[in-house]
Amino acid sequence: MQFILGTKDRMTQVFDESGEAYPATILRVSPNMVTAIKTKESDGYDAVQVAAGEQKEHRSNKANIGHLGKAYQNVKEFRVRVNGDDSLENFEKGKVIDVETFAIGDTVTVSAISKGKGFQGVVKRHNFAGGPASHGQKHSLREPGSIGATGPARVFKGTKMAGRMGNDRITVKNLKVLQVNKDENLLLLKGSVPGRKGTLVEIRGN
Repeated sequence: MQFILGTKDRMTQVFDESGEAYPATILRVSPNMVTAIKTKESDGYDAVQVAAGEQKEHRSNKANIGHLGKAYQNVKEFRVRVNGDDSLENFEKGKVIDVETFAIGDTVTVSAISKGKGFQGVVKRHNFAGGPASHGQKHSLREPGSIGATGPARVFKGTKMAGRMGNDRITVKNLKVLQVNKDENLLLLKGSVPGRKGTLVEIRGN
C-alpha cells in the first residue's frame, strides 16, 4: 500500500532519453509522519492516519498537538484493504513516509480540491454552444435557451443551468511517475493535477 500527502507546486515539461517531451506536474512532498493506526476491532475500519507540513505550535491547539506529537498543517487518513500485500503490520505510529515510497514508472491516483471559479454561466460550466451569432441575436449569445417542459410547468431536477463551478474534490487515475527527487522532496507526475498552487494532494499507488 503506497500513499503520501503533498502539495501542488507547478507544471513543467520533462524530456525522456529519446527526446520526447511530456507535460508534468511538480508535487512538493515533505516527509509524512504516521500518527495513528485504525483497525476494525477498535474503530470499525482499517486505515492509516498521516500528518504532513510542520507548523508553529501556536497555530494549532493542545488537543491536536497532544495527539500528533507536533503541530501539523494537514492530517489525513488512508483506508487500507487488508488483503494480499496490504497489511497494517507494515505501518506503526511514528514511522516516516517519504517520496521514495514511489519509483519512476509507477502509476498513481491523485485526489485534490479543484480551483473554485465562482458563479458561472452554462457556456463555461457545461460547454453549451450558445445561440447563433446571426441577425436578431443581440443579447442572447450565451443564454441557455429552453430549460423545461411546458406541461409540468417546472424545471426538472438536474437540469444543466448556471451555478457555482469548481471547488470540488476531483480524483485522477493512472498518472505515471516521471521523476522522484529525494533531495528536494519532489515528485513529478505525467499530466495535470487538480487544484491551484499549494493545494493539498493525496497520492495513492495503484
